[in-house]
Amino acid sequence: MMADRHAAVSRSTKETQIELSIDLGGGAVDCHTGIPFFDHMLEQLATHGRFGLRVNAVGDLEVDAHHTVEDCGITFGSALLEALGDKRGIRRYGDALVPMEESLAQVALDISGRPLLVYGAELGTELIGQYDVSLTEEFLQAMCRAAGLTLHVTLVRSKNAHHGVEAIFKGVARALCEAVEIDGDSIPSTKGTL
Repeated sequence: MMADRHAAVSRSTKETQIELSIDLGGGAVDCHTGIPFFDHMLEQLATHGRFGLRVNAVGDLEVDAHHTVEDCGITFGSALLEALGDKRGIRRYGDALVPMEESLAQVALDISGRPLLVYGAELGTELIGQYDVSLTEEFLQAMCRAAGLTLHVTLVRSKNAHHGVEAIFKGVARALCEAVEIDGDSIPSTKGTL
């Protein structure tokens, strides 16, 4: 029988205080970061990834949203890594091609233990509310480093930054959903560890 795959992680710095819990088996989604569009993206990540996620973050938004978004990425990645345990039985790989209106995102993910983000999304420096679209890369980079993920993201096309960012988050969610799925009882690596 597979153990419960959940984790709760706290991160406290001079810039942010974050409480985050994840349940790969599903559950409630409740995200509060003080950045409404980012909350919406975290909700997309959990909903389309089919996992439970609770985030309460307080950050120095009077400076800007960068520290909060990046530290949420670190905390999310740390919780994901803990929830995966020894990664026994997971599919390991996931990919997705996700349309959002005129935007199209292509995502491929490997829960490899080797942190790497290859990011190809020309979104400029547009603000969506308080959210600078360039922070999407910062969140994903922090997540990859903390969780040990290899992640390739390509925004194939987009005219609307909101649609482009949302397609990326949904693509990451669908790829992650596939990669964490249980599909056996061994560690999917010839090395015997991930």
